[in-house]
Amino acid sequence: MSKRAMIRLGTVLLAFTFVLAACTNAPKQKEAASSIGNPESSGTRVVKDAFGDVTIPSHPKNMLVMSSKYAEYLIEMGITPQMVSFVPEIEPAYRLPYFEKHGVKMIQEQQYQMNYEKLLHLSPDLIITQGDGMDAQVYEKVSRIAPTIALQAGSGMYDAMPKLADLFDKKTESEKVLAEFGEKATRAREKIHQAIGNKTVLILRVDPKQYRYLGSQAGESSEFFYKTLGLTIPEIFKDSKDWFTPFSLEILPEIKPDFVFLEKRMIQNYNSADSLKSLEENPLWKNMDAVKNNHVFPLKTSDFVEGEGPIGSSLLIDYVVEKLVP
Repeated sequence: MSKRAMIRLGTVLLAFTFVLAACTNAPKQKEAASSIGNPESSGTRVVKDAFGDVTIPSHPKNMLVMSSKYAEYLIEMGITPQMVSFVPEIEPAYRLPYFEKHGVKMIQEQQYQMNYEKLLHLSPDLIITQGDGMDAQVYEKVSRIAPTIALQAGSGMYDAMPKLADLFDKKTESEKVLAEFGEKATRAREKIHQAIGNKTVLILRVDPKQYRYLGSQAGESSEFFYKTLGLTIPEIFKDSKDWFTPFSLEILPEIKPDFVFLEKRMIQNYNSADSLKSLEENPLWKNMDAVKNNHVFPLKTSDFVEGEGPIGSSLLIDYVVEKLVP
């Protein structure tokens, strides 16, 4: 064979090799691309949380959510976690049966404590927790157990739920849930306004050694009562931007609320019974119009603080309407 013929043959063979390689790789590339949306795949992805970038499994199989509120948000969007941490003493009555119904394993914890050994024993492959207010050292220890997302959000439904939706590609579902809740709140607000107009409503918290009122511009609970439901705070407190502000019972005659929602604060290892008894026996309290007109309604900490969520907040709306609308 001539030298020129051998060169031509070599060129043909080289071209055939490239074609064969391309044909061999094409199915693999297609398979890799399709596996991104496959729940059985074991890939990872990078997301940003309150402490930076974190690599998480694309399809976690043993996810632990360290907030019962967050777990409720996820379930209502169609994402059911395998495990959730909870403190039984402060949970609203509906939530544990709700988790049982959805097959979520409940991990009992002590309030304000982190049991790292228990977390390690649970073998989660993803941990989701609230990022706002989380200590960096705590985050570091938790993230050693499993990839951890400290969500750049607080506990509020309108803050956290859309960000959780972004993590799991559930924006449409999140918007639907929030829209339905907003519609219910609007109907309730209109009913309340027709029933009581601009009559004032005080949210009073009883602690073991003090009494506090909820300001009108102090976070999620304030927004629920004074914005979502459009209640009117007593004039004396209308400019308060603090959370629950201590006050002396001596100013009770100046507050003049038409209605009072009275919270005997409930947290773990905490007893406000004696303080509540002292309030109810106080002549200044007994002389208030709201008290004399039987316009004082109990409010559970578990319902309006821990119970925030599409389910819990909806139940609380029903309760407030029941008390304020004849």
